[in-house]
Amino acid sequence: MSDSLDTAAKPIKKPKRVLPERFKSYKGVWVFIEHEHGHVHPVSWELLGKGRELADKLGVELAGVLLGGMGEAVRELAAEVGAYGAELCYLARHPVLEDYRNQPYTTGLTELVDTYQPEILLLGATTQGRDLAGSVATTLLTGLTADCTGLDIDPSDRSLLSSRPTFGGSLMCTIVNLATRPQMATVRPRVMTMPARRPDRPLRVVEHGLQLDESAVVTKVLDFVPDVRADKPQLPFADFIVAGGRGLAKPENFTLVTRLASTIGAEVGASRPAVHAGWADVERQVGQSGKTVRPKLYIAAGISGAVQHRVGMEGADVIAGINLDPRAPIFDFANYALIGSAAELLPALERAFARRLAEARARRAQAAEETV
Repeated sequence: MSDSLDTAAKPIKKPKRVLPERFKSYKGVWVFIEHEHGHVHPVSWELLGKGRELADKLGVELAGVLLGGMGEAVRELAAEVGAYGAELCYLARHPVLEDYRNQPYTTGLTELVDTYQPEILLLGATTQGRDLAGSVATTLLTGLTADCTGLDIDPSDRSLLSSRPTFGGSLMCTIVNLATRPQMATVRPRVMTMPARRPDRPLRVVEHGLQLDESAVVTKVLDFVPDVRADKPQLPFADFIVAGGRGLAKPENFTLVTRLASTIGAEVGASRPAVHAGWADVERQVGQSGKTVRPKLYIAAGISGAVQHRVGMEGADVIAGINLDPRAPIFDFANYALIGSAAELLPALERAFARRLAEARARRAQAAEETV
């Protein structure tokens, strides 16, 4: 596979500007730990892994930031912050923070930033993370780069280099905040690699008391209804994905993607053009404007491999591209290139997989009988 689209490490030309004196004391890399009812969103651990790299390059500490209610569950989560790479955890507990609401969480996180002054603050590009990041950045009057696919450090001035696709995914750009701190960025789930968990890592916990008033919060929590999403595709966490694009030529051919996925126990994905054409539901879109995935196997049928799609799936362990055009961009980074009609190759793959899987099941059944 070719190099990642993380272009942040490449040299860039920046205007020469001096960071204002009041921001020069800002030090450290922070990751906001998103949690709900005792469960941490995996993107927070992924960001701690990336944050560890950034902190090491800067020679500073990595800290997780936990806001929550007065129960012990939030305090117990602090230990996990250390297990995923942080030396420090800022913990703010208050009854008003029991459930996520933008107003008190913005007030709390802003106060923590003003008090302890980190130079970098990372959040997950989830529904909650996007909501919080925008309001915190606005309150702090600092910059925010959304939906990054790459993060790195410019050693010349300690700037955070935040890379993301632009112009509909046709170009990659690197954004630098030269004038304010903290430098803020959001990253979608599954973009960064999950770090190894080491529960023996030492961790310091700094508890910070917040003065919050429930009567001052305009929104109220009436009930919590969990979203089980039983009928929705779970693309970001699927081990196998078969995705189809406009190269399938007609909507009837998209059923070939579904049949192959069913045969091998995979999720069905789609490119943005296929979704726009109405061939697949928007929940199945993979790419910059859809889901980011890291499966063990990704089969891309009739997908050209443009940047917009590539940033959502290039983290797959194995990529097999199917396309009529031997010069299709997908073949620049795919592990396997199947050049030909997807309408012919998908049924052939389905038959081959079905035959091999049947043989494997027969061998397992025979082995089980012999052990009885």
